[in-house]
Amino acid sequence: MARPYLFGMTKSGLLLVVAVCAVILPLTAAAAAKKSAPKPAAAAAPGGSAMDPGPAKALGNAGAWTAYLAQNKTGKVCYVVGQPEAADAAAKRPVMAMVTHRTEDKVDNVVSFDTGMPLSEDDDVTLEVGPNKYTLFAKNDTAWARTSELDRTIVGALAKEKRAMVKATAKKGRVTTDTYSLAGFSKALDLIDKACDVKR
Repeated sequence: MARPYLFGMTKSGLLLVVAVCAVILPLTAAAAAKKSAPKPAAAAAPGGSAMDPGPAKALGNAGAWTAYLAQNKTGKVCYVVGQPEAADAAAKRPVMAMVTHRTEDKVDNVVSFDTGMPLSEDDDVTLEVGPNKYTLFAKNDTAWARTSELDRTIVGALAKEKRAMVKATAKKGRVTTDTYSLAGFSKALDLIDKACDVKR
């Protein structure tokens, strides 16, 4: 049922998360001091494609959210990266939320929450967006929605509410909590929707 979707999202999504983190990591200290969003230089190839979409360019930012576009002859990758206002101190690398569109694979609104530490894959992750609660699954250090329908529902909630909280269980057993302000999310989302021709 949802298995092909999950495989596609985790395989290509993890590549994108790794690529973004590779650029964000050296900038973390400076970004924290300036309270500005990091600027990834490139995005990973979507859907496991051998073709890299090329350097990413910032489309704009609002609050803790920044919109990016990377493209080549095969398609575009449009994504929003958000930084939490509060994250677990045990995180080993930058904590972030992402929403991704990939025109080559005809996939949009893929949600992921990178906790910056290995998670227990036997435990569900809880995402609270305003009064709404959603159940995600863990893969390595990232939480994902199980279906494209849930992805779209979550993105709709993120655009309307003021705050999101991700609660997960680390591999070592501790419960982690990351909190995101959603101020500016809808504006950044509009930018990637326009860049990748996603209609709402």
